[in-house]
Amino acid sequence: MSTIMTRSVEYTHDDVLLEGFMASPSAPQARPAVLLVHEWGGIGAHVQARARQIAERLGYHALAVDVYGKGVRPTSREACAETMMLYVNDRDLLRARLQAALEWVRMQPDVESGSIAIAGYCFGGLAAMELARSGADILLAASFHGNLSTRDPAEAKQISCPVVAFHGAADPLVTQDVVAGFEQEMSAAGVDWTVVQFGGVMHSFTNPDANDPDFGTVYNAQAAERSFAMFGQYLAAAFDEANKVS
Repeated sequence: MSTIMTRSVEYTHDDVLLEGFMASPSAPQARPAVLLVHEWGGIGAHVQARARQIAERLGYHALAVDVYGKGVRPTSREACAETMMLYVNDRDLLRARLQAALEWVRMQPDVESGSIAIAGYCFGGLAAMELARSGADILLAASFHGNLSTRDPAEAKQISCPVVAFHGAADPLVTQDVVAGFEQEMSAAGVDWTVVQFGGVMHSFTNPDANDPDFGTVYNAQAAERSFAMFGQYLAAAFDEANKVS
């Protein structure tokens, strides 16, 4: 594993101050970067831990993106849902917030500007797919137990990279009809897509703090580790292919 450095970073979108969290290998070297998008509660311990994991185990920069704005960190279930739905219902705003993070990370001197991917958890999974649907110049979009819905299936034709969704087959919050719709959307658009489902696994399976089976969120260590390992393989393939082309 690499030794890493972490820091809070500030950037803006339309005069809104955003505060992300970046983890990087300590050795100075130009490297690919992965944008990570948080769950409905905003940037917190889980997405920060995943950023550290990517830097330590995979050797890439990882920027935990702030969609909501500095200091906007809802805590109750009701406040989280209300804040999240502002962006679920305004996907142009969501995409613009993600594009601001993409542009910021692309400008960093130690980031390979042509080698950037995005991934997200729960709400962040929806966000990752929305950035891909916008036609952004990224190399991979990945969702972990994410909302896979779309406002317009035709927008998938704008996707220019592979996409992969890691999903719990027993997820009661993002049901199998939503997964099937996502698969149909991606197939109709000719996207290079993969859906990996883990049997008996519920929502939020990558988050060790998820322990509410009545709500449908339960951590599953095996699915978390297996999905991360596969994600690492997808990232390596995407970044290696980019290096061959360049």
